[in-house]
Amino acid sequence: MRNIASNIKQLVAQIAFEAEKCGRSSNAVSLLAVSKSQPAAAIREAFSAGQRAFGENYLQEALDKITALGNKDIEWHFIGPIQSNKTRPIAENFAWVHSVDRLKVAARLSEQRPAGLPPLNVCLQVNVSGEDSKAGVAPQDVPQLALSVAQLPGLRLRGLMAIPAPQPDVQKQRAPFFRLRQLLDTLRALSPELEKLDTLSMGMSADMEAAIIEGATIVRVGTAIFGDRHYTQQQVSLERP
Repeated sequence: MRNIASNIKQLVAQIAFEAEKCGRSSNAVSLLAVSKSQPAAAIREAFSAGQRAFGENYLQEALDKITALGNKDIEWHFIGPIQSNKTRPIAENFAWVHSVDRLKVAARLSEQRPAGLPPLNVCLQVNVSGEDSKAGVAPQDVPQLALSVAQLPGLRLRGLMAIPAPQPDVQKQRAPFFRLRQLLDTLRALSPELEKLDTLSMGMSADMEAAIIEGATIVRVGTAIFGDRHYTQQQVSLERP
């Protein structure tokens, strides 16, 4: 039987331990609870345990939860594929978007961000492992996209995100995260608009240690908090790119 509050407490302690172990501050890495396929009640339980940032992949499912939990001070992160015709509700309802990989999508998010809200925090999703099945911009195309996105008034470019191919051990897991960190360093040196980039959204339940060693500032964890996901047929068919 899952205990969400206990799981969060253990995870936060583990993240702090892993950060300190590699010479980083204990609060250098924040936890993003990936709540896709989880009911609003589970998010409410995690919120009661002190978790404030939640990541969602499927837009309609997320919007339903945002409505149900509208009285909670939740920071909503969109981390799934973005269809260009679905950008408006993302721009209107989320504080962060981790999965920007096209200028067209970024421009629409910027244009559709309500004037009364602060700029939308965005990360560029990088296909750091070169997998045909994965979304994300190719590493060599990141600098030009970053320079363009940094000019959009409705957005605040924060950094990079990646979901590398699974690897069996920590040392092999570190390699793509190292490449992503190098790419962020390259961007920071590229222009004044990019020198304040501060975010590496990388690492999940199975490769969190490797990501933290290589500089992750946000780790995205679902199963270790909520347990196994149970997808409905509606969730499986939602938001196809």
